[in-house]
Amino acid sequence: MDTDLKCNRLTCRRPLTDKAVVTTCSHIFCVDCANDLFNASRLCPACETTLSEPDDVVVCSLHPSNDYKTSVLSGLTPSIILEICSRAISFWQYQTHQENSFQQAVVRSVNDKNAQLQKQLENVVREANGEINLLSNKNAGV
Repeated sequence: MDTDLKCNRLTCRRPLTDKAVVTTCSHIFCVDCANDLFNASRLCPACETTLSEPDDVVVCSLHPSNDYKTSVLSGLTPSIILEICSRAISFWQYQTHQENSFQQAVVRSVNDKNAQLQKQLENVVREANGEINLLSNKNAGV
């Protein structure tokens, strides 16, 4: 299974590799898209949640060093650390669900397009067979 996070901007969908911008409403964007999207407004472009607090939108490293991880968690009680872990797992579950929903929509769209093309092909074949029959009849008459 692909475990790469992708930018939640539908027109981008770029895999996120180093840094990303995360919102408290569980959306994630590449830095380039975030610069475009959050300069104009403090609304999440994915769900339109108001992001008014300073920590509602943060730039994060997707591969923090061990020293950073230690310093961030040091001094916190186990219950707070577990709450952080729970929220992180919920974030990943949400992203996985969103990706699954996106992929299902893509499949539906491709299947719909395929059905349309199949109908067009059947019409072309039917018309071509009609013309072949007509020409065969003319040829037999000559």
